[in-house]
Amino acid sequence: MPPSPPQWPISFGSALLRATLYVLFIAGIAQGGYLEAIYLPGVRYSELGFTELTQTVVLACCCALLIYTRQVLQVWPTVTLLLLAFVAASLVREQDYFLDHYVARHTWKILVALIVLPSLTWVIIHRRRFLEEFSHYSNTFAFGLFAAGVLVTYIFSRLYGRQELWRAVLQENYVRDFKNVAEEAVELLGYSLILFAMIELLLLARRISKARQDAL
Repeated sequence: MPPSPPQWPISFGSALLRATLYVLFIAGIAQGGYLEAIYLPGVRYSELGFTELTQTVVLACCCALLIYTRQVLQVWPTVTLLLLAFVAASLVREQDYFLDHYVARHTWKILVALIVLPSLTWVIIHRRRFLEEFSHYSNTFAFGLFAAGVLVTYIFSRLYGRQELWRAVLQENYVRDFKNVAEEAVELLGYSLILFAMIELLLLARRISKARQDAL
């Protein structure tokens, strides 16, 4: 049984440092999108542009952090498995262009199914353990950031990037690039929030692991 949340304190200095780094990261990706638009007109907001490639890097980092949390720190294994399946499926989905063109059409759908279905099956089998772990995870800052990232990426960006919306706004001046810029930029913001959530989860898992060792 993990220790109760009050035993997982975050110092003010640590919180301030992390907040500063997160602000700098968000500013960095915004500046990257700005430079992409100005200096990379040939690939801007395409699969080879800064924004799309950064999405891939961010999701890959999320996967690595989750694997470390689950396999090395061994904290909340069923929760982290479900999170890993979700993030890994998102990573594969972001490679749909390359998989469709260089492997076969709909390859990404098969890979996502191979990731998600076994993971969901495992979580369902161990649902009692999952619910116990989730009762702790759901009361953390990491979960709040993750929920925010999911809402931004999978709800807001999809609705905000609707072609009908941008046709109504731009009317006869409509160009698909405007829609792509809006949708992909918001999507990257959402993925960044998920990355912050995984960092927070890792740091929390380290504190839990240390508390376990101290209790022995």
